[in-house]
Amino acid sequence: MSEPLRIGVLGAARISQLSLVSPARAGGHRLVAVAARDRDRAQAFADAHGVERVVGSYADLVADPEVEVVYNPLANGLHGPWNLTALDAGKHVISEKPSASNAEEAAEVRDAAVKAGTVFMEAFHYLFHPVTRRLHELLASGELGELRHVETVVAMPAPPDDDVRWSLPLAGGALMDLGCYGLHAQRMLAPWAGGRPEVVSARGGERREMGVPPDGARGRAGAPGVDAWLDAELAFPGGATGSMRSSMVHDTWQATCRVVGTRGEATALDFVLPHQDDRVVVRTQSGERTEELGRRSSYTYQLEAFAAHLRDGAPLPLDAEDALATMRIIDECYEKAGFAPRPRS
Repeated sequence: MSEPLRIGVLGAARISQLSLVSPARAGGHRLVAVAARDRDRAQAFADAHGVERVVGSYADLVADPEVEVVYNPLANGLHGPWNLTALDAGKHVISEKPSASNAEEAAEVRDAAVKAGTVFMEAFHYLFHPVTRRLHELLASGELGELRHVETVVAMPAPPDDDVRWSLPLAGGALMDLGCYGLHAQRMLAPWAGGRPEVVSARGGERREMGVPPDGARGRAGAPGVDAWLDAELAFPGGATGSMRSSMVHDTWQATCRVVGTRGEATALDFVLPHQDDRVVVRTQSGERTEELGRRSSYTYQLEAFAAHLRDGAPLPLDAEDALATMRIIDECYEKAGFAPRPRS
């Protein structure tokens, strides 16, 4: 086995159990250190997940000579600043999406990665799972014909009122937290669409515009400037169209990706969290079939790919340039929907 990665974790976020701890254990990698604003919380995280030690601050973790890879699952508005700090310290970085608060900051992250000569990856884990790879295979094989349309929907019930996803200073919003997956999935179809898509139009709304009674979770005023939902229409150079829907005020969790070609269509029923639902439904003139691609975590596939790149030079489809391209299309959606791009933290 290749030498294990030596990973440091910023914060004690709950998502880290699924997104990093379990994949690291599966791959035999070391969780060297963790830092959190509350040291007791960091210690509890370390005890629960087998992290070797707790350090006093984010800055201490980034400067730690034993830490090789920094994992950044902090609030959106803290992605850019700590990604820059980690890259400036010569670390490899796995950053939760999005990589920064806006395209200007993402460009600085890209430049810092180039200067450092280290590996930066925005954690669009879905891309590594067989569910998404199968959608691409169906297009590449010609079974679906030429791509004509793609629909992505990523939606969830409303988070609590004090959740950071409702915070404008921390770069919250449905598009930042959920729609980024839909936009990225559409961008990844460029090889079968004549190039990357452009935003034709976008619209969105705040929580106070949802028309729900004041005692309802979706009807309370607040979170000005934060999109509770945002939809966008896209166009590809080859003539295909795209629609992206994102919502933090939906009745249930939904994460579908539907690609439509001249000969058929295929729908991934949960392309973001395929460990929950690994089905791809394919419909052509030959009939309908459902393929089950496996419920192994997409995060595990992602960390394996990252380690293979660092240790063996295997190709890695995500880098700081790709993260910048995603942030640019996010900013464009915000602007066309009448929102300002997220401010820097």
